[in-house]
This record gives sequence, structure tokens and C-alpha cells, in this order.
Amino acid sequence: MNDKPFIKKMLTVGVILVVAAGCYMIFSKMVIKPALPEGLIQANGRIEGETHVVATKIAGRITKILAREGDSVKSGQVLAQLDDSQIREKVNQAAFALEAAKAKLKAAETAYGLMKKEVPIAIDRAKAGRAHSQAVLSKTAAAETQYAKDAVRFRHLAEEGSVGRQKSEQMDLASESAKSDLESAKSGLVQADKLLEEAHLGQSRLKAREDELKAVAAQADQTRAALSEVESILADLTVRAPIDGVITTKIINPGEVVAPGSPLFSMVNLDQLFLKVYVPEKEIGKLKLNLNARIHIDAMPDTPFEGTVTYIASKAEFTPKEVQTPDERVKLVYAVKIALSNNLEHRLTPGLPADAVIRWKDGIDWVKPVW
Repeated sequence: MNDKPFIKKMLTVGVILVVAAGCYMIFSKMVIKPALPEGLIQANGRIEGETHVVATKIAGRITKILAREGDSVKSGQVLAQLDDSQIREKVNQAAFALEAAKAKLKAAETAYGLMKKEVPIAIDRAKAGRAHSQAVLSKTAAAETQYAKDAVRFRHLAEEGSVGRQKSEQMDLASESAKSDLESAKSGLVQADKLLEEAHLGQSRLKAREDELKAVAAQADQTRAALSEVESILADLTVRAPIDGVITTKIINPGEVVAPGSPLFSMVNLDQLFLKVYVPEKEIGKLKLNLNARIHIDAMPDTPFEGTVTYIASKAEFTPKEVQTPDERVKLVYAVKIALSNNLEHRLTPGLPADAVIRWKDGIDWVKPVW
């Protein structure tokens, strides 16, 4: 019996089996995904961020655009400028009016301050003058009465011959002089009363001056408010970045006229990014909020970014179209957001594809994503 054909067949079968085994190993490495350790879930998606729309508060014509799409900007940085020529003129007018109001207010304050000091002094001086006039009047009245009595007495004595007529005449002259002094004292008291009355009227004028000062101060406040208003409008014509971030969209161009509230730019804060992934329905029950995760990107496969699960959708949906294989797109999945703990050097940007490994069981060592 010739064994050569049989041996030849066996060799052929052996070669086929070896080739088949090699093909299987290559196929399994290329197609069959190795499973992650129990306690880890892998998912992929794209980096996203909360969008901030930069809008203008007032209408105007765009004169300058100072930022482009992709620019990194700081909070407060000027992004665009609207035409401000007319508002600047109003600011100058309001500033001039305020300076005039301040000068008027200062003059009113000075006048009121002087009067406020002078009125009490004038009243005290008038009171003192009246008291002095009253004292003089009382003394003069007493002297006039005494001189009148003495004149009558010496007149009788002169008639009796007890004293000379010359002495009686002297006493009459003294009595007349005392009467004159009394009239003068009475006139002085009347004058003192008038001065005191005028001093008290100064209090009324002081109150009127105080009211005038309040009116001037109110006018100055109104002028100051008007200046603040036009300065606020002027500031609003300069559009500034509300946050640190990246310009993702530029909507306007120089020369365009925009209405109040018109969006000019959209921005994303690179320090508040998140990865949105989709987890299969059979895996979603393992997840909960605040689980730790690691995010990997192709450009830096050995540098994971730390993250935390901050959102888990309550309803399932079909896998979005950006998933590459048709059979994966028909599966029900849940959207999950993973907030980045730190975007070092702002390496991650919105739209960047990334893979995430979520650890739902403590004590499991981290591994890289596998596909």
C-alpha cells in the first residue's frame, strides 16, 4: 500500500489548520474587543462645553471686530466695538453740566456755612445789646425819677428861701437832662429790639438757604445720574468677553448694524468642559453620580484627564449617528456627562473625540480604553 498520498493529505490538512489558527488569532486581535476588568465601563464621545452667547445691550453699528473664531480670550477683553461718536458727545455735555452743578453746589454750601455760623452769633449779640439797653433804661428811669423829685423839692426850698434860686435852677436842668437820657435809653431799647428781631429773621433766611442748598444738591445728583447713564451706554458700546474661554463662533462683521440683544459671538469656557458619552442600556444600572472617570484622547494616549460623572439621562435613546458602525447605532443607550476636573494647559477643546473609562466599583485598577 502506498502511504505517500495519505501523508501528503495530512500535511496539507496540517498546513490549513496552522494557517486557520493564525488567521483566527489575527482576527481576534483585530475584531474581538478584550473586555475591561469588572468594575470599569468604557464609553466614547466628544468633548463639549457650556456655550456663552455674547450679545450687545443696545443697537449700533459695528466699527471693529477684535476677536476671531478659535481665539482664546480673557474675561473683560474687548471683542468688538460699536460706533460711539454720538454717545461720547453726550458724555462730554453731561460731564460739563456736572462740573457746573458742582460749582453751584460748592457756592451754596459756602454761603450756607457762613450764614449758619453768623446767625447764632448775631442773635447772641442782639440779645446782649437788648439786655444792655434794658439795663441802661432801668438805671436812667430811676435817675430821672430821682432828679424830678429833687427838682420839685429844691423849687419849694427856693420859694421858702432855704436855698438859693440858682441851686433850684441847677436841679431843674439836671431833671431835664435825666428826662433826655431816659428818652435816649428808650430809643436804644427800641433799636435793640429791632436788631434782635432781625437776628431771629436770620434763622428764617438760614432755613431758606438750607432748602436752596438741598435743591442745588438734588440738581447735582440728577446731573451726576445723567452722566452715569450715558457713561453706562458708552461702556455697553464696547463688547467684552464675559468669561475666560475660546471664541467658537463669530456672527457679525464690521459695518453691520445690530439690534439690542443681537448675538455677536459664542464662547466656551475651557475650564468647564465635559465629555458626553453614551452607555448601553445593560450597563447604565451600574452608574451613579460622582463616580470617578478617566478621559483619554488619541493625541495623548498616556496622559489621562480626571473627571467625574455629573449627569445620567433618565430616558434611553438610540445611539447618535456619529457612532461609526450601523449595528451600534440601533442600540438603546443613555447619555452620560463626565465633567473634567482640570483641563491642563487647555489641551482639550470642544468637538474633540475622546474615550472614557468609568470606575463603578472601588478598588479596581485603572486601565486604558481598548477597542
